[in-house]
Amino acid sequence: MSGVRTVTVAPGEGDQRLDRWLRRRFPQITQGRIEKGCRKGEIRIDGARAKASARVEEGQQVRVPPLPEAAAPAPARPSVPEADARMMRDAVLWQDAHVIALNKPPGLPTQGGTGQGGRHVDALAEALAEGGEKPRLVHRLDKDTSGVLLLARTRTVAKGLTEAFRARSARKIYWAAVAGVPSPRMGTVRWGLVKAPGRQGERMNVVHPREIDATPGAQRATTDYAVIEALAQRAAWCALVPVTGRTHQLRAHMAALGHPVVGDGKYGGSGQENLGDGWGAQMGPEVGRRLHLHARSIAFDHPVTGGRVTVTAPLPPHMTATWDLFGWDAAEAPADPFEEAP
Repeated sequence: MSGVRTVTVAPGEGDQRLDRWLRRRFPQITQGRIEKGCRKGEIRIDGARAKASARVEEGQQVRVPPLPEAAAPAPARPSVPEADARMMRDAVLWQDAHVIALNKPPGLPTQGGTGQGGRHVDALAEALAEGGEKPRLVHRLDKDTSGVLLLARTRTVAKGLTEAFRARSARKIYWAAVAGVPSPRMGTVRWGLVKAPGRQGERMNVVHPREIDATPGAQRATTDYAVIEALAQRAAWCALVPVTGRTHQLRAHMAALGHPVVGDGKYGGSGQENLGDGWGAQMGPEVGRRLHLHARSIAFDHPVTGGRVTVTAPLPPHMTATWDLFGWDAAEAPADPFEEAP
């Protein structure tokens, strides 16, 4: 058993719960022991009693009661298969000592979950650790959505990027092929979103703006869209900006307009009325079987240097093939169609 000690919260360890900080510092301590120590006043922050849920900040002094000696060293961090490690390294679009920007391939989940197994970006990020901490996710993309995904190399940088997304100072632009051609060709969708009831999986229903406040669980959601180019009235190449960041927001909003994303089996099924038959049934199986939604670019203020960083991701192979088929040239598109608009 160790004696009573006073431990300083180190740089980079601030803004987290006391119990989580303790478990990271002392893996041998249990949650029950932490809560008991807080109740009895054995665990204190700067001399004052504290709950397990209290937040610690850099420089604070935490009183730690006697603890059992640490157990055997933790097992080695899981290794990533070489093929997956090479895939992750090849997916890096831009990086520095603080941030990594990936071009996430379609079909690779961002995080684990029901039916996802252990192969996802969060697990495979170990391949990019370079001897330090495993890079941390700061936002996510749907499994079948490709494009720019940011990871932070430290907890402090992750906090800064998360705050940038929350404050909407980071700007994300997606590209999508959608059924038909939206009219007007530029606009804003403000339908709310609420989780679908029952066993419908992770699916969102749209809610009229006037009904959001009266609908339990509904959240306000805003999407800007702009048509970049059209294929007659059958399909359109759209730029989409998620002003808010709700689950499946872009897919649900475009389907609500009657112009679902091509290849979207969840929101663009055969019951959806639209001019372009947007689930791709009349565009050929090679087009209609894959989701055509891509996180084209992210612009953000660097949480350490303060400089503005813009990262752009090339289209995945299946979308490149569709663009070639439809005669659309990615190189001719404006970086931000909303800024270019008269």
